[in-house]
Amino acid sequence: AAVEVARQQVEAGANVLDVNMDEAMLDSVAAMTTFLRLLAVEPSIARVPIMVDSSRWEVIEAGLRQIQGKPVVNSLSLKDGEAEFLRRARLARRYGAAVVIMAFDERGQAETVERKVEIAKRAVRLLTEEAGFPPEEIIVDPNVFAVGTGIEEHAGYGLAFIEAVRRIKAELPGVKTSGGISNVSFAFRGNEPVREAIHAVFLYHAVRAGLDMAIVNAAALPGYDDIEPDLRERAEDLVLARRPDATERLIAFAETV
Repeated sequence: AAVEVARQQVEAGANVLDVNMDEAMLDSVAAMTTFLRLLAVEPSIARVPIMVDSSRWEVIEAGLRQIQGKPVVNSLSLKDGEAEFLRRARLARRYGAAVVIMAFDERGQAETVERKVEIAKRAVRLLTEEAGFPPEEIIVDPNVFAVGTGIEEHAGYGLAFIEAVRRIKAELPGVKTSGGISNVSFAFRGNEPVREAIHAVFLYHAVRAGLDMAIVNAAALPGYDDIEPDLRERAEDLVLARRPDATERLIAFAETV
């Protein structure tokens, strides 16, 4: 069934397949190994690169052992310190992988633009100067957090991501950027039309700021111009923090969809 999902994503235009087996009830190492072997023998699927996605290094390494061609590791971070970050980075390099770097260090996840850019610069310096990575094989994920949660401090999270992407592209030449787009709409889970509109609006503005790639459901992403104008305006107000009542206005609209 999961192979069929992968096939649908490729047919819908996915350029990379992100594979994550992190689930408490799974033997994640065995599941990652088995699934990637199944994908490798499907010609229509195996033509796109694989992003091995896990919060556990042993799962990532199990995936890297199975992949033909150039994989992407999602993700590395500085949360366990520089020595462990470099150990994993050098292993990823040995497997020929490009790497996604999370804006996460020993002090926790970066929420502000300044912290996102600061961590990105530190990680990129370590990767290029000490682990031998060319800049174009480094992908920075400046953390997508949920907006519309009702908590005032969260209102600017979408804008902070977009601005961090703009600065990373300007200040770290050659480095790529990425983000898990569905996180931004988590407060609206259960209402797919509204979530898809938020994703499309967020992606539209992030790409204009320089976003290179994004984790999305390729089969469920409407075009920016295809969104109903009133819904698009309200989603944009929310994502870009353009008005203090943006959440309430989108919730009111969501109840009609």
